[in-house]
Amino acid sequence: MRLRSSNPVLKRAMRSGQSPYGQGAPYQAGYQQPYGQTYPQQGYGHPQPGYAQPGYPQPGYGPQATSPAERMSIDDVVVRTSMTLGLVVLTAVPTYFLAVAGNPLALGLALLGVLGGLVLGLVIAFRQSTNPALILTYGALEGLFVGGLSGLLERSLMAQNGAAMGSLVTQAVFGTLFAAGAVLAVYRFRIIRVTNTFIKVVAAATLGLLVLLLANFVAALFMPGGFGLREPSMLGLGISLIAVTLAAAMLMIEFRAVEDALNMGLPRKFSWQLAFGLTVTLVWLYIEILRLLWILKSLFSE
Repeated sequence: MRLRSSNPVLKRAMRSGQSPYGQGAPYQAGYQQPYGQTYPQQGYGHPQPGYAQPGYPQPGYGPQATSPAERMSIDDVVVRTSMTLGLVVLTAVPTYFLAVAGNPLALGLALLGVLGGLVLGLVIAFRQSTNPALILTYGALEGLFVGGLSGLLERSLMAQNGAAMGSLVTQAVFGTLFAAGAVLAVYRFRIIRVTNTFIKVVAAATLGLLVLLLANFVAALFMPGGFGLREPSMLGLGISLIAVTLAAAMLMIEFRAVEDALNMGLPRKFSWQLAFGLTVTLVWLYIEILRLLWILKSLFSE
């Protein structure tokens, strides 16, 4: 059985069955090779001798970085992720204020963001693009959607129970930061190990949730609220809790992808692909926490 990664940067190297670290080194301790031999598990993040030998070809990606200066570092991933998330915030803020003010332009911008982001995200994912312009543009489009949705939910809550403007979004932002930090700690200290089985279970559950939400969206075209999966109800609350859990699990898988890429010694340009994966997952986590808080406030606020 071969490892399946959620990040397209690593897929072809995993499928090749060759060592991306140098001759004679397994892809990752504990993984099964195509000929059936299993190497002993030594934990994530502990490379074997022979990793990233200078000049050794990287399967599916062209030459591997030939010097430490050309190899991806954790700083590269952090900086590029921060740039992409920065654009999300930059376009989300004005769209949010337009939505809270009831400006119809906000809805158009949110639709542009969700449709444009969906198309561009699929292009980046399937082409395994490391183009900074495409990935930064994706971040800007996501910001339009995030800002529009945040403003619409905030406005509905203000009209419903007189909540102060910004209370919902502020709590969602801090909730996302706390959740991301907790997930990183759980991953870093191996409280939960991101194994092949973990990845398969999370991927299957996420796919099932997406199919369910798509069916709810189609039903909403014919009856208000569809099946009620995203409405302020106990059913909607349960779905939101499941979605937050899956988003957090996907974030752990992205952390695993970053660690594997660093161990593989990939060139610096692939940090853009990892930044894309982290941005997608963090935005999803924020949206689900935002909706969860909106449902809780709608159900239990006086």
